[in-house]
Amino acid sequence: MEAELAMLRHFIGQLQELCELYGGSPYHHHRHLPDAEPRLLHRQLDRRWCFLDIDESSPEYCSPIMAAGKSRGIKNIDPCKPPPSKKSRKERNQGKPANNDKSAEVMEQEIWGEFPEDLFEAVIARLPIATFFRFRAVCRKWNSLLCSQSFSQHCAQVQQDYPWFYTITHENVNSGVMYDPSLKKWHHPTISSVPANIIALPVASAGGLVCFLDIGHRNFYVCNPLTQSSKELPARSIKVWSRIAVGMTLNGSSATGGYKIMWVGCKGEYEIFDSVKNSWLRPGTMPNNIKLPLSLNFKSQAVTIDDTLYFMRSDPEGIVSYNMVTRIWMQSIIPAPLHLTDHTLAECGGRIMLVGLLTKNAATCVCIWELQKMTLLWKEVDRMPNIWCLDFYGKHVRMTCLGNRGLLMLSLRSRQMNRLVTYDMSSKEWLKVPGCVVPRGRKRQWIACGTAFYPCLSATA
Repeated sequence: MEAELAMLRHFIGQLQELCELYGGSPYHHHRHLPDAEPRLLHRQLDRRWCFLDIDESSPEYCSPIMAAGKSRGIKNIDPCKPPPSKKSRKERNQGKPANNDKSAEVMEQEIWGEFPEDLFEAVIARLPIATFFRFRAVCRKWNSLLCSQSFSQHCAQVQQDYPWFYTITHENVNSGVMYDPSLKKWHHPTISSVPANIIALPVASAGGLVCFLDIGHRNFYVCNPLTQSSKELPARSIKVWSRIAVGMTLNGSSATGGYKIMWVGCKGEYEIFDSVKNSWLRPGTMPNNIKLPLSLNFKSQAVTIDDTLYFMRSDPEGIVSYNMVTRIWMQSIIPAPLHLTDHTLAECGGRIMLVGLLTKNAATCVCIWELQKMTLLWKEVDRMPNIWCLDFYGKHVRMTCLGNRGLLMLSLRSRQMNRLVTYDMSSKEWLKVPGCVVPRGRKRQWIACGTAFYPCLSATA
């Protein structure tokens, strides 16, 4: 249906360009007409113009065929009157008349037909992700770009400014929704990332890939939510059905060099999956200086800095880390701030951060701490604006952190409230997230869990 809509828009655009070439446009009054074209213009004005008024907020916009009795999307223009004028964007925004003396520039086929293919792919690879997927509906050549090796290399060179968030809602646990913070828009994939009969939750990510673990803690899945490239990992050699913590790293700078996934149990069991060898490995045992059981904080996702994974533990409070290259375990005892709940680890520019709810008496606030390397203590660096925290007063608020890399998404909920906010740890900016609504519906969905991932078209599972 979107392909048909794209073709219809393309046809309307060609029609507008054709009218502009002959001195007229269905959207502008005719001025300064050449002497040789009055007859042609007269024939244009004698025709009855019909324009499709496509409104993306109306339920009919996805179909160019109007239902019987629904004709409000079609506008008829009287042939005796000139076509309606449409003000330019500059006139609408600034109220100043636009310069209509300049003729419209036309892309000449002789010049643009020889545009270098590699340069074309480099330009397309730098477009916003959502724009690229709209362009795929234009033609088969553009749709086949995802299979191009050269295009994948261009995509691997592009660094995304902000991560996306892959989340699971309470209303539909079998399929996820994605949030693009640059456009402030939710995307609803039409294809599930995992088998439809499996409930799998996102637990980690790296290089544009998201790692899923089924609700029974038995099977792992890896998927690129954008391209639906996915696979189920082989069965683990150690059968541990209790809750586990999961982390994910890359072998290089991108997913093309492979990735590793690590799981850790409370009793010290752990395994590492290597995508290059497509098997689970057990490098050794946990050293004796790490106190067992670990009492892992499962609400906190693992943080990845270079080749090291950091897991949060309690009793005693602190951090347990593992280096994927040196295979060395380390433990740091770090006391948590007082009156802290629902806390989780985060990372920003190689620094280890902590985000959590600070509750005292009836007041609740979201606070951000940074780990001081010299003293191994948490130092508060920011907190949510007081005007927002007033909404939490006297309420039993719970918080879930969706994503922990540079940009955080926080789900704050109580019986009377359901709010999503983002926090940019670099600029210290707090923003409210629009509600996640079912397509063609009005019901707002509740976010259950999620993880952040940097979108990458070339990443394959």
